Amino acid sequence: MTMTKAPPLFKHQKFSVDFMKKTPIVFDTSDPGTGKTRVGIEAFAARRRKGGKCMLVLAPKSLLDSAWKQDFEKYAPDMHCVIASAAKREEAFEAPADVYITNHDAAVWLSKQKPAFFKKFDSLEIDESTAYKHHTSARSKAIAKVAEHFQFIRLATGTPTSNGITDLWHQVYILDKGKRLGTSFFAFRSAACEPVQTGPSAQHLKWVDKPNVENIVGALIKDITVRHLFEECVDIPKNHKYSVSYELGKTHLQSYKDMEEEQFLVLKNKTVTAVNAAAVYTKLLQIASGAVYTSTDDYVLVDKGRYEMVLDLVEARAHSVVFFNWKHQRDELIREATKRKIKFALFDGSVNDKDRTRTVKEFQAGELQVIFAHPQSAGHGLTLTKGTATIWASPTYNLEHFAQGWKRVHRIGQTQKTETIVVVAKGTIDEKVWSVLQSKEARMGDLLNELKELTK
Repeated sequence: MTMTKAPPLFKHQKFSVDFMKKTPIVFDTSDPGTGKTRVGIEAFAARRRKGGKCMLVLAPKSLLDSAWKQDFEKYAPDMHCVIASAAKREEAFEAPADVYITNHDAAVWLSKQKPAFFKKFDSLEIDESTAYKHHTSARSKAIAKVAEHFQFIRLATGTPTSNGITDLWHQVYILDKGKRLGTSFFAFRSAACEPVQTGPSAQHLKWVDKPNVENIVGALIKDITVRHLFEECVDIPKNHKYSVSYELGKTHLQSYKDMEEEQFLVLKNKTVTAVNAAAVYTKLLQIASGAVYTSTDDYVLVDKGRYEMVLDLVEARAHSVVFFNWKHQRDELIREATKRKIKFALFDGSVNDKDRTRTVKEFQAGELQVIFAHPQSAGHGLTLTKGTATIWASPTYNLEHFAQGWKRVHRIGQTQKTETIVVVAKGTIDEKVWSVLQSKEARMGDLLNELKELTK
């Protein structure tokens, strides 16, 4: 069988591959859509062909086949890959292969393996490394132990600091065991951030990045960091981001105001913590988007007008990806699309890997007008360049989800103008969330631009 020759590397990808030849530990913070997956494949395959050992890839579950395995088949077909899903993990790792691909949560299982298990490996690739940014989580502690068995380690993420500078600490610790940013998270936080009082108790603190801390931290990690800006690497039409206003109907608005008054009264009568404040914000976001939840899964629909607006936006475009945050949003989007006879597919935690792969292929072939997706399932790594728009049914606080989401369509291979649209309900908490998200995006942009300058 004749193999199709892979297209040549872009100039920035060749730079990254060459950088990895000289540096055994690499933090690749290049923008989403710049082809970081291929860089990892090319660098490893070159080592393997010269007698190097095997590679372990940890990535989001949605990318194991649709990004990593398929990209290996495309760019390095001589490398045999095995996907180690939770159901057949031991069996998969016992099989002969060059590359073993598994999900982030496998870190705990891997950390329990004996040293002999790792003898066939020398390369560790962690895709979307922010999965391990929380230094106290079980999987973060586990991956730090696992990393000790590897000679070549590469972490890759286009959104390394979506919540601030402290997101970097554990990601860099995985690479160098504290050589650059120290061995203590709390010492790093004290040096990089300032505490701001947010309530009456001494424990009511928010840690805010110090002025110009990006320069200092960037300088400390520049020797292991690669950073490419998407706009400087790929010549494609610009993405246009904007919000569209949705006006709540009279009954819906009154229901929202009643809920707002009730929830703020709840906060007033108890000690305000991040947890119960987040719960209040979530309830207000949910009712602003048209539903009141009676339990985790059950809800009462207040209004469906927002979803009629979203489907109007979908109908005006050839191919779109619509992100939803909650069950009622998913249900109403599907109901409205079915009513209008719009061809769609669902991409969330309820969809198996085989169906996800098929959905991507059908979308890229132009067979689907829209994918309804939860950002946790479809916000990383996927190439959906047939689409020209990402539409958010309502705003999200999660910058990583947002920044990764619109890069599903605005990436290598895109030939058309694209847009990112966020539906924001006037006079509700939607407006606050959209404003905060834009501020977060600006802050992360400052740090990433600093890294770009330092690593030139």
